[in-house]
Amino acid sequence: MTFANPEALVSTEWLAEHLSEPDIKILDCTWHHSSTNLDGRTQYRGRHLPGSVHFDIDHVADKSNPLPHMLPNAADFAKKVGLLGIGDGDRVIVYDRLCGGAAAARVWWMFRVFGYHNVALLDGGYGKWIKEKLPSDMAMVRPEPKSFSATYNSMLVRDLGDMRDNLATGAAQVIDARGPGKFDGTQEDVFPFKKLGHIPNATNIPWADLIHPDTGAFLTPDALTARFAAAGIDLERPVVTTCASGISSCVVTLALYLLGHKTAAVYDGSWAEWGLAEDTPAVAA
Repeated sequence: MTFANPEALVSTEWLAEHLSEPDIKILDCTWHHSSTNLDGRTQYRGRHLPGSVHFDIDHVADKSNPLPHMLPNAADFAKKVGLLGIGDGDRVIVYDRLCGGAAAARVWWMFRVFGYHNVALLDGGYGKWIKEKLPSDMAMVRPEPKSFSATYNSMLVRDLGDMRDNLATGAAQVIDARGPGKFDGTQEDVFPFKKLGHIPNATNIPWADLIHPDTGAFLTPDALTARFAAAGIDLERPVVTTCASGISSCVVTLALYLLGHKTAAVYDGSWAEWGLAEDTPAVAA
């Protein structure tokens, strides 16, 4: 079995062969919650893929919204992406340092939300790249600004109202990408939620279940298909993914895309919004 939409990934081998091509634009999307005492931009400055620039999901965000790294509007996204040296027609490659997946998958999703589909994730991310002794760099990249176009696609995004409506209709399957302890409410999260647990009727598929523990790359098509089937997910029906703050849910969305489910949406506010609201129901162990 092969992926239905393999263009969403590039291998380390492929990228190593195409690094010097002028239309290849690489984004280091490494992000860490402040509680970790790690900083993605600092790690980028220490060493990164040659020619890459840092994409900060907390900067390319709606700064007026108190929730973490919510989507900006299309004009703001276009402006900030253009300042990173990305123009219409460029091939965008995203990566990060967390199992090759989390924040980079969100950036992959953000580009698609804003109508840009020439974007792929580096399978295995920085960890696989370094293990294979491929080149890295310490040189700061100062990109030349370009013109970038963005058009918002609401079909790939869900908000609080949409999720409330879905409680009544059950139209979309909801997949929660958090770990099982956070899903069932037995483990505290790094965000100050008023409640623990999960959205009623949600299915738990921890995002790490979709990633090979040794390589940081996505599981094979057969293994991914089996994992969704084991959770009772019907790939022919609508899906919305959620997590703590709209990051790791995008790993699940990318996995669904690889298997042919191009319309899976992300609940942007995720539990950071649902768990803070006064009147949202939660299911806990």
